Amino acid sequence: MPALHHIAQTVVAIADGRVFPVRRVHCVGRNYADHAKEMGGSGRAAPFFFAKPADAVVPVAEGGVGRVPYPPRTADLHHEVELVVAIGRPGSDIAVGDALAHVFGYATGVDLTRRDLQADLKKKGQPWEMAKAFDHSAPIGPLHAAASCGHPAAGAISLSVNGAERQHGDLADMIWSVPEVIAELSTYLELRPGDLIFTGTPAGVGPLERGDRVVAAIAGLGSLAFSIA
Repeated sequence: MPALHHIAQTVVAIADGRVFPVRRVHCVGRNYADHAKEMGGSGRAAPFFFAKPADAVVPVAEGGVGRVPYPPRTADLHHEVELVVAIGRPGSDIAVGDALAHVFGYATGVDLTRRDLQADLKKKGQPWEMAKAFDHSAPIGPLHAAASCGHPAAGAISLSVNGAERQHGDLADMIWSVPEVIAELSTYLELRPGDLIFTGTPAGVGPLERGDRVVAAIAGLGSLAFSIA
């Protein structure tokens, strides 16, 4: 029988020096109208969710530059900058008006996507988990506790590649607000401390190549920088 190796707990740094152990990673699809349109959707459709494993998270320190390996089985790796919500209090069937009481804090994150694989799986009517839930597919900057940064409902969100801006939007442009996302997701499962929610991306998603340097930023939450190794 092979030896049982140690399984490391994924943690994300908190700006105050503590760490946040990650339990689950939930993601919202098409939560900005302009991105929904560029992906072939329209209107305020009901939110839908997918997941990434906790160990897909790549924590990047404030002021540091992370390294993300170019994944296998794709020739079209895409970037998607997103506001990430960290859950600090458990709950299910959470009312919209109570949702923010369940939030520990916020961070800047990037949802990396094997776009060609996703398109092929969609065409076949098959689950596209392998297009989203791969190793190193969720770079994230330090968490900022809501007690110190508040609950950002508006503010610039952007991403640049090699110094050229690719994505730019405003958190206020979300189709479903953070409280609405939390409330809806909590009807499917119990949210618990350690859960992260990637809340969707504005328009401008596009390809990344080996050697690219990515900088993602959200007003009030700092920036997240990493290179594609």
